[in-house]
Amino acid sequence: MGAMIRFGTDGWRARRDGEFTEENVVRVADAAASLWAQSHPGAIVYVGYDTRPGADEFARLAARVIAGHGLVVKLSDRYTPTPALSWTISHDARSCGGLMITGSHHPADYLGVKFRVADGGAGSTEFVSEVERAVGPEPTDLRGPIDIVDFTTPYLDALVSLVDGDAIANAHLHIVYDPMYGAARGYLPAVLGALGVEVDEIHGESDEDMEDMRPEPIEPWVDDCEQAVVEAGACCGLINDGDADRVGAVDEKGRFVNAHKLFSLILGHLVRNRGMSGRVVLGLASSLLTRRVARALGCRYVVKPVGFKYIYMEMLKGGVLIGGEETGGFGIPSHFPERDGLLMALLLCELMAKSGKTLAELVEELEDALGSTSYARRDLRLQYEDIEALRTMLPGINPRSVAGREPVRVSHMDGLRLEFEDESWLLLRPSGTETLVRVYAEAQTVEMRDELLDAGTDMAHLKFD
Repeated sequence: MGAMIRFGTDGWRARRDGEFTEENVVRVADAAASLWAQSHPGAIVYVGYDTRPGADEFARLAARVIAGHGLVVKLSDRYTPTPALSWTISHDARSCGGLMITGSHHPADYLGVKFRVADGGAGSTEFVSEVERAVGPEPTDLRGPIDIVDFTTPYLDALVSLVDGDAIANAHLHIVYDPMYGAARGYLPAVLGALGVEVDEIHGESDEDMEDMRPEPIEPWVDDCEQAVVEAGACCGLINDGDADRVGAVDEKGRFVNAHKLFSLILGHLVRNRGMSGRVVLGLASSLLTRRVARALGCRYVVKPVGFKYIYMEMLKGGVLIGGEETGGFGIPSHFPERDGLLMALLLCELMAKSGKTLAELVEELEDALGSTSYARRDLRLQYEDIEALRTMLPGINPRSVAGREPVRVSHMDGLRLEFEDESWLLLRPSGTETLVRVYAEAQTVEMRDELLDAGTDMAHLKFD
């Protein structure tokens, strides 16, 4: 009997030298296919894969299993970004969903399976739970014929049409692009080149160093990009994670610009320069800055638990302009209701082109208008049983004082979030995908922030004042 397979917020992942085996990929693909075949018999399913070793063969195997259920399966003819898969599904009325073999932003020794439903989104919590329950104890022998197709090129062509090409071309931008060895390598530089941008790509080829990099667009993994921007005299650096649904950036001075600032800039651009409107959906761990900019723009915002699936479910209600999470995954539902790191990179280029300002100048302008705070996250690796004990206790915790401060608001929406009179806050939550407890804090100064982080760390170890 096969091992128990548990899904995270966006599918299933495991170590390549551990549980990510052919047998388990077959079991997962079979589970999804059985549900699709029941609800959409004979529909089209798209399958993609990233650049990690073996991803192409696992994708081919999964595709053949899905085809064995009588579904029409179209496998990508090359590595492709996850947003390309989502866009393709959302633009094909005959498609009921898709499957992506990707390690995403996780360390290089991991691979995983992401699902997409008919609108290109990751689907509801119920859908993911249904797939998990449908995973059988043994791999099926079902196999079927598949088609090999190019759905990356139409997606890239569509990206070009979504931004003001003349404005970008006239700005004569010079950027450094870091795909972190991932699935957008070569593709975003081609799009930017078509728009008249000079691009220096780093980490764009298969290399033994890729095993040492975690393809997540946050520090310290963006150090090479920071250095390359300064050396090239570029106007910024743009970064995507391993499957390109997240975005990161470095300003012209070689300083990392966090996801909260990028989201705030993109939101302002959509409203002020593009005349768009609608609700804004934020993750519980989002910065005060994102809330302030939404209020300043007259946009109503909604806060959801950590995980894009909750943002996706809010998007289904309609009237949403943009949704974003603290990890750099932003989605515009008029495009499709999922994250697209390539589109966000292009929108940042469009913003710089239209404003005539550098990324550093845009961030400075933002902070001058709305204030500057210090934000940080700590990841605490604990024993599984300690994390489960904390998970059980958190709903009942309502501390009177934390780091010498009295909370004015307490939320148990996702873990424990405490807000204080000066708007500073602390969030403590066990990860849903890793044996970690994440502690977030934001305050007016680094010192105040670190006091809150220290207090949250003690609470994670079940030490209370």
